Amino acid sequence: MVSLYDSLMAGTAKILLPDAAEQAACAECPIRHQSVCAMCMPDELETLEQLKYYRHYEAGQTIVWSGDEMNFVGSVVRGVATVSHTLQDGRKQMVGLLLPSDFIGRPGRRLSSYDVTAVTDVTLCCFRRKPFEQLISSTPNVAERLLDMSLDELDAAREWMLILGRKTAREKIASFFTILARRAAAGDGSTPPAEAPAGAITIDLPLTREAMADYLGLTLETVSRQISALKNEGLISLEGKRRVRIPALRRLTAESGGGTEDLPAA
Repeated sequence: MVSLYDSLMAGTAKILLPDAAEQAACAECPIRHQSVCAMCMPDELETLEQLKYYRHYEAGQTIVWSGDEMNFVGSVVRGVATVSHTLQDGRKQMVGLLLPSDFIGRPGRRLSSYDVTAVTDVTLCCFRRKPFEQLISSTPNVAERLLDMSLDELDAAREWMLILGRKTAREKIASFFTILARRAAAGDGSTPPAEAPAGAITIDLPLTREAMADYLGLTLETVSRQISALKNEGLISLEGKRRVRIPALRRLTAESGGGTEDLPAA
């Protein structure tokens, strides 16, 4: 069991003690059927229970800096984080989003390659890196699931190259909303992203319009203009600044230019 001292030494996050109300038993975890433990048997879940600890990061807080030693790995339980890379001249590019069930850290890799920053309040289910690496070698179900998630991430990265390189501004916005909607629909693990409902669904945007523009390679004005166009055509409706209702997901998917059916958030 990781000590509170070890956890505090690992970073500046608020550490939630094992008896904190926010910590759920593995079998009752909201990301149970999507995370790295999705294929685990009951006895394997018991082992994970003994190893895990929770961390909480406030919106805007850095989870890890590029080049920092990663002495933990973990899954996002709640919240959204961005993955970004900073060039030597200070230019910064967002290269990915981490949503609930996404995995942070790489077993076998000591240093982080990217900056990871909490966009909203984020809760992580963490494992110290060395014990987790030992767990992988002795628990094939964890190793297999981690491989599946890594391959899904690779597919998503390739698909995102298509979105950024070839799709129009309208298709980029529609693709982004479609990806978030399919992830939201699959949130309980009972609906694969490819089988998300074609009807109405409501999503919370994890990014401001400025951040969306950066992520999609657009200007702020273009993002605002395309969102307004989708709204005026009845493809979406806005409920406040960060909440979007999609009346018919199939119609919005058609506007994305294709390629988002099986795509998790990049």
